[in-house]
Amino acid sequence: MADTFHLKITSPDRVFFEGEVTMVEINTTEGQIGVLPNHIPLTSVLAPGVCYLYVPDQDPKVCAVHGGFFEILQDSMTILAEVCEWPDEIDISRAEQARERAEKRLSDKDEATDIDRAVLALKRSAARIEAAGK
Repeated sequence: MADTFHLKITSPDRVFFEGEVTMVEINTTEGQIGVLPNHIPLTSVLAPGVCYLYVPDQDPKVCAVHGGFFEILQDSMTILAEVCEWPDEIDISRAEQARERAEKRLSDKDEATDIDRAVLALKRSAARIEAAGK
């Protein structure tokens, strides 16, 4: 059996996932990283994106994560996500509408538009759409 480490993903409303994994791919504010067993200890900020969980003897699990924090220790990883969703929990039409609204706000160039908020909404909708398509 491959080397594994313990992963726990929690959000404000539930324990989203808990179990042994061989690898996790996740987006940080500094870029995407892959975490393998015995990774160096690290604490970082999550960025909206798709997360891949590699569970032994299964196809990779895919979920959309919308920000938060994570901590990597020698034999475990904990993700504290603002929102985390499995593909079957995502309403694709709603995500596409959110993407269209964000794109419109960004293209209108209205001085009252909160650009950072619109960019974040665009990233979250893109993560939902990508995760739902996997």
